[in-house]
Amino acid sequence: MKKKIIFIQAQIKNHLVSLLWLVPLAFLLIFYFFPLSKILGISIGRSESGIIAPFMEAIRSSYIRKVIGFTFWQATLSTIITLGIGIPGAYLLARYKFKGKAMFRAFTGIPFVMPTLVVAAAFNSLIGPRGWFNLVLMEIFNLNTPPLTLTNTLSAILIAHVFFNTTIVLRMVGDFWSHLDPRIEHAARTLGANRWQTLFRVTLPLLMPVITAAALLVFIFDFTSFGVILILGGPKYATLEVEIYYQTISLFNLPLAAVLAIVQLLCTLGLTIAYTRIVTRFTKPLSPISRQVTQRCLYSWRSRIFAVVLITAMLLFFTLPLISLAARSVTRLEPDRGQHEVTSKGLTLEFYQELYINRRSSFFYVTPTRAVTTSLMYALATVVITLALGIPASLALSRKTNSKFNRFMDPIIMLPLGTSAVTLGLGFIVALNRPPLDLRTSPLLIPIAHSLVAFPFVVRSLSPALSSIQPRLRQSAAVLGASPGRVLRTIDFPLVGRALLVATIFAFTISMGEFGATALISRPEYPTIPLMIYRFISQPGGLNYGQALALSTILMLITAVGMLVIERFRIANIGEF
Repeated sequence: MKKKIIFIQAQIKNHLVSLLWLVPLAFLLIFYFFPLSKILGISIGRSESGIIAPFMEAIRSSYIRKVIGFTFWQATLSTIITLGIGIPGAYLLARYKFKGKAMFRAFTGIPFVMPTLVVAAAFNSLIGPRGWFNLVLMEIFNLNTPPLTLTNTLSAILIAHVFFNTTIVLRMVGDFWSHLDPRIEHAARTLGANRWQTLFRVTLPLLMPVITAAALLVFIFDFTSFGVILILGGPKYATLEVEIYYQTISLFNLPLAAVLAIVQLLCTLGLTIAYTRIVTRFTKPLSPISRQVTQRCLYSWRSRIFAVVLITAMLLFFTLPLISLAARSVTRLEPDRGQHEVTSKGLTLEFYQELYINRRSSFFYVTPTRAVTTSLMYALATVVITLALGIPASLALSRKTNSKFNRFMDPIIMLPLGTSAVTLGLGFIVALNRPPLDLRTSPLLIPIAHSLVAFPFVVRSLSPALSSIQPRLRQSAAVLGASPGRVLRTIDFPLVGRALLVATIFAFTISMGEFGATALISRPEYPTIPLMIYRFISQPGGLNYGQALALSTILMLITAVGMLVIERFRIANIGEF
């Protein structure tokens, strides 16, 4: 009888855990799968030659094959370079303790949450035709033309991708490495293995699952990159994401755009399934050891030289573009004669002051204060929606780790990251056009789109923290008479409070910088900061460029503060980002 009661209680518990998926799954069905299927169905249905014709057109087109090939090529190159830079940094963070380590981690993590428009503006201000490097070289060597040409090149794309994604390798590989028992390596050295043999035969095999997972995640972000390719790559370099945008917006070739979106989605689905399967292998490392044991001080001169060179190089790489952006926003390097006469050069706050002047008497002009307020309101709404979805999904993933349904849902959660923002935005417009889901003019549509992007980050921040809670704590509370709801309030949430704060800030910063979907579905009288930046960048003139830099600096400061707070409250070795 007692066994029967325990069995019934276990079944009830499993059903209650399954019910946690209702809201997240309903949200994905309504706002992701339904719009996506609608736009794909309409797009392919418009083909006069049938459903197969767009696929055959894509296969036969040498240009499309070139686009697909370049998408894989640039993502592979970017991933290899990112691993080459990130793994030495992960080793430094995993095996050594030094002053300023937390600040170093925070600074290297800032680029990850930076909007693509801000990063593009930052690199343009550093290595662009009128960037600091070219201006200094032109001044030194008395040149009339910029000697360094990196914009609209593959090199610019690779540099920006490495800038964005190195922190993934630093955190995932570094956190796992920091808990591997160093005595395994010492035993290998005692048995006669030299330093390199120990690295390749002992350390790397243990690290290979997490390195592979980090490489897959970096590859996914590079594979679906949009803003970096569009702004820094130029017309010569087109990826699947950019080609979907071009075929939809410029040529209005929806059948071909739908085919490319399907190809991209299938590739992303395969990558995310592989990623989630591999992640489960290193969620709990073999024989995890405290960092007090695995980390040591920089005593030897070799370790000190290694640390100084690596830290200096990485800090310069990650901070120089951002510093140059801020410096360029308060510096006028040339007079601008256009709609109003300007002859001053040097340090100035004119770009910030001009943000509040509507010199063209534009009907859709808004002040930066209003744009910031709009972005903040959207970000707060995104936080509420994302937490309402992410908390139950994370609880379900952490409670039933071996469930077949959880293994199915885990990669599904990541799919919005690999879906074209253009396709999804058009899907919103086409699908959400009838009551009770007529949201085309609703301000809620933008937070919903932002929540689709932020949802995976929130789940990836919360579910590992919830999984780390010892089951006996919940069992003890239940034995003492606590209800499931009280167990959540008194056990789970206090223990994952910091992870919850990190997830909140992730959702907030992602919403503040989101551009792709917002560009399609936002109303012109309610622009966000990224949209205003794009408006200024797309207009000629030094003054417009300066205003874009000023707004980019404001957005950079907001996201940087968010990342510093994330690093301050992040639980060590918990979470994947």
